Amino acid sequence: MEHTDAPQSERPIYTAPRTEIAQEQGRFRTYFNFPGRMVPGHDDHGYGPLATVVESFMDPGTLIRMHQHRNEEIISWVPEGVMRHDDREGNELVTDPEHLLVMNAGRGFWHAEETHGSDPPLRMLQCFVRPHSLDLDPKLQHEPISEPTQNAWRHLFGPEGSDAPLGVRNDIHCYDARLDADTSVTLPTRPGWHTYCYVFDGSTEVGDEAVGETESALVTADEAATVTAAEDSVVVAFDINPDAPVTRQGTIGR
Repeated sequence: MEHTDAPQSERPIYTAPRTEIAQEQGRFRTYFNFPGRMVPGHDDHGYGPLATVVESFMDPGTLIRMHQHRNEEIISWVPEGVMRHDDREGNELVTDPEHLLVMNAGRGFWHAEETHGSDPPLRMLQCFVRPHSLDLDPKLQHEPISEPTQNAWRHLFGPEGSDAPLGVRNDIHCYDARLDADTSVTLPTRPGWHTYCYVFDGSTEVGDEAVGETESALVTADEAATVTAAEDSVVVAFDINPDAPVTRQGTIGR
């Protein structure tokens, strides 16, 4: 956790080490990153529409039985391996590096997750977004995503109705980037919005702050920060409207 008492106006970049908030369930393990806890005095574990980013591990031959989510948008990002989804609507889907899954749970959506015994060990991110309103219609999006371009941001999802490939029901955009060592990119941002980034692999500097694997940075400055890779790295970035109206009744994210 960031150890500083400086007010936000004097500390535009906050950093946090790998979270210690974890659930160990044998073959299924989750680590909860709460961006709001990075800011001293912030009264919310989430940050605007972004409730939490969960690093999830599933061993081969793991089944997460059918369960319900309500009033949250769950995005499954799988950079390697496969995550198998089925639900009460009859969908049987495989999410992998070529596909993104967005479950807009709304007033209720039941699903299960699985890896087969022949699948590789799975490490992925599941991102929980707070919708702007309660009890929206549930729906599911499972779409191919573009091939990543090295040393550039790839747009993954954004507000419903925007030009993003997949949509969520609040003001947040998400991107990923695969960076070669000693290359830099500018974090995506919009006027008045803030950017949270998570280093999935590798080691980086965000502005002047060192941010390594499984560590996070939150940029609240008006000007965009630069991400520089100290070694080959994979980074996921969330551009967030911190003043967006949010609901806080999600099954997990809240």
